[in-house]
Amino acid sequence: MAVCTGSLAADWQATLSKEPAGNFPELRSLHASYRFGWSGVTAATGEVHFTKGSNERFELDGIGRTTGLVRALWKLDVNYRAVANADTLAPVEAQQTESYRSKQIVTHLTFANNGVIRARKEGQGPAAETKTRQFVLPNLFDLHSAALYLRSQPLKQGSVYRLAVYPATNAYFATVTVVGREKVSVRAGTYNAIKLDLQLKRIGKHLELEPHRKFRRATIWVSDDAERLILRIEAQVFVGTVFAELQSVRFDNPKQDQSGTH
Repeated sequence: MAVCTGSLAADWQATLSKEPAGNFPELRSLHASYRFGWSGVTAATGEVHFTKGSNERFELDGIGRTTGLVRALWKLDVNYRAVANADTLAPVEAQQTESYRSKQIVTHLTFANNGVIRARKEGQGPAAETKTRQFVLPNLFDLHSAALYLRSQPLKQGSVYRLAVYPATNAYFATVTVVGREKVSVRAGTYNAIKLDLQLKRIGKHLELEPHRKFRRATIWVSDDAERLILRIEAQVFVGTVFAELQSVRFDNPKQDQSGTH
């Protein structure tokens, strides 16, 4: 059984994309806002700030919160920070703080060439316990670095990219397929867009692939321009269809700012 599991693990690992970071122009520093929800109803909002910091690193800072009726039922505030190597687009570290009505969870990820170390603390004060776990798998991405890597690639029609991604608490095998190009309208404007299909499988502790019980698939629209901004995401999950949509974007250099129809 162990031999069989190891063989299956080796099979999918052999399909991982081996292309290095592409030569597509790097993303400019920006501030962007998004809304999140399901069935057309806004349930949360988020703000992100992306910049190229010191030591040739890309840095992403984000905050999010539930809103309206959803917040009355389920209070959640999220702070997120991620750092990636600007040359290789490999992840360096990420930290996510989730503040609920009655508890707080802090997850810190430290990446190396051979995998990631996750430190997770639930609760506050001296009684809070930090649990540490190491996951060994070369060339792991987090969400930030995976997005940077994909936008750096040619993204030609029919291209398929396969990545191992560790967003917070588990690793996933992500298959991203370029399925088309179309015009998309969001609150931030109307854009020519690249349409991507995303499928996920969970990577088990023995590196075997398992079905993702809560996620079926997602469609992602990325602007087909020099920025390749994430415009909209629609995901089929266990509660139905959830979405994220770009509301506004402002570049830190106003002289280069672009507005209107793309």
